[in-house]
Amino acid sequence: MGFSKSMAKLARRQGIRLTALFSLLAATVLLAFPGLAHAQGAVRSVHGDWQIRCDTPPGAQSEQCALIQSVVAEDRSNAGLTVIVLKTADQKSRLMRVVAPLGVLLPSGLGLKLDNQDVGRAGFVRCLPNGCVAEVVMDDKLLGQLRTAKTATFIIFETPEEGIGFPLSLNGLGEGYDKLP
Repeated sequence: MGFSKSMAKLARRQGIRLTALFSLLAATVLLAFPGLAHAQGAVRSVHGDWQIRCDTPPGAQSEQCALIQSVVAEDRSNAGLTVIVLKTADQKSRLMRVVAPLGVLLPSGLGLKLDNQDVGRAGFVRCLPNGCVAEVVMDDKLLGQLRTAKTATFIIFETPEEGIGFPLSLNGLGEGYDKLP
């Protein structure tokens, strides 16, 4: 992930006020995390500002779980972001999926800052009826950064000039990740 500093500056200038909502935006998550599509997924546990939700998809032999947090812009009811952290079924990879609202400028990708430090940028991999998905394979370095940082800011663009920053609490992420089956 290579984060553009100009994106961060632009997002700071926009001054978008946001409130973190720690409930699941069910429709977004259901499409972004197919393992929860069968049912909404039961909340298995809460870790700070994160929830572990689990469900057994149709035809699957075992339950799938994900660590989830959602945020919504105070001044834009249509601007929400859901972050989903999960381990692949083979336990060999760790993924972070971020579902951004429709209307994002796809070529600009999704930016990430941790404690005001630029971390990187991820491209969007697909759009679904209720949002566009960026996906990152989390290596040990990124996971370590997420464990030690206090806040993350995800940045999307609706136009080349208009950035929207979504501050996300990392409180409980490390503990929740450790509890993922």
